[in-house]
Amino acid sequence: MENNSSFKRSLTLLDGALLVIGSMIGSGIFIVSADISRTVGSAGWLVVVWLISGFITLSAALSYGELSGMFPKAGGQYVYLREAFGKMYGFLYGWSFFAVIQTGTIAAVGVAFAKFTGYLVPSLGEENILIGQASGFHITAAQLLGIGIIVLLTFINTRGVRSGKWIQFFFTFAKIAAMASLIVFGFLMVKDHSIWQGNWSNAWMAKKMTISKDVISHESLSSMALVVGLCVAMVGALFSSDAWNNVTFIAAEIKRPERNIGLSLFIGTFVVTLLYVSMNLMYLNVMTVSEIANAPSDRVAVVASLKIFGSIGTTIIALMIMVSTFGCNNGLILSGARVYYTMANDGLFLPAAKKLNSKGVPAVALWMQCVWASVLCLSGKYGDLLDFIIFTVLLFYILTIAGIFKLRRTMPDMPRPYKAFGYPVIPLIYIILASFICIILLLFKQTYTWPGLIVVLLGIPVYYYLQKRGGTTNE
Repeated sequence: MENNSSFKRSLTLLDGALLVIGSMIGSGIFIVSADISRTVGSAGWLVVVWLISGFITLSAALSYGELSGMFPKAGGQYVYLREAFGKMYGFLYGWSFFAVIQTGTIAAVGVAFAKFTGYLVPSLGEENILIGQASGFHITAAQLLGIGIIVLLTFINTRGVRSGKWIQFFFTFAKIAAMASLIVFGFLMVKDHSIWQGNWSNAWMAKKMTISKDVISHESLSSMALVVGLCVAMVGALFSSDAWNNVTFIAAEIKRPERNIGLSLFIGTFVVTLLYVSMNLMYLNVMTVSEIANAPSDRVAVVASLKIFGSIGTTIIALMIMVSTFGCNNGLILSGARVYYTMANDGLFLPAAKKLNSKGVPAVALWMQCVWASVLCLSGKYGDLLDFIIFTVLLFYILTIAGIFKLRRTMPDMPRPYKAFGYPVIPLIYIILASFICIILLLFKQTYTWPGLIVVLLGIPVYYYLQKRGGTTNE
């Protein structure tokens, strides 16, 4: 039985902060430092990549606080773009959000969950091909497990926001505790100071590593090559830091959203940045940069855990990542459907998505998201989805933060309970840095950045088709 009542404000500041943290921490921090190390090749630049990514993320989060205070409504970033630039820009974000950004992230995290489950139960891993052949299109047990987790979490979230809230509460606290413990034990139990000293003795000698049959060759990077390398390396770090904006999507369900959303964004992104930098310092205490770069299947945390805990380390880290990715996907699934709900109310999504069920949640929108994310689980590898997503994400972050400048002109008298920190300097720095990274990615990682841009552009004729059909409503 459908009940088209409004959302209920039942989530607190703590719930919002945990959603930010839980949605950000998935599997990336346990994996992507390997690729970063291969790209920049030294301890100092590895840490710099994570520091810059943390600064970029914090800058964006602090800027979004102003928008969340102005428009404390379900839909978050979609609403901000709609209000700043018009319905077409809001639609292009929502279109990309459904096609790639949110569903692609859900799929990537689901596949990552399954990959590490395969450590404990090999029959559920990537090596178990159920349909097809390894050389062509195939379906593995890991892909089906990833889909199963997405379906399970979608069902739980259709039972009401409280169900999703308690999963988020438990799994986010569990992953914070697990990461903090790994960091502490990494410094207390590994006493070989020569590793740390060796890593930092040549900390700023940037070099690209090429690994072939376990033989590592080095190529020193010039100044320009280093700049390009840093931008390319930040793909993984930014992906690992993404989804912080998910709390804005559930603004209609948060108490005192004009205050609590901005605070949630700051607390959540700060805590995650601190954890991420600390994790990488721990890696550098227990492994050489070459060991990080050459970690089997890029599973850096597995190698670190083995050095800290011995043979049981594999089980410990696999369980940790399973907890982390499960909680991460719960946050992504819970929040994403609110965007489609708001779009449907504007006539820009399938009408069924605007219905709330008897539990006060957009169940149909949740299942639509589930179906497409499940299809994406079958589409490719974790790294492919990662590259495809981050470019599109950055484009819309840039546009949204540019919206702050426009709204200061067009809506000067609108109440702003919170104003963007460091305006106009901090938002402008973010726009410049993120734009530069996008340009570098367009030039040097074209395989997935151009398709991401094409997905966005394909939304333009779809928007005008909906307009022609009279599918939008007047504001």
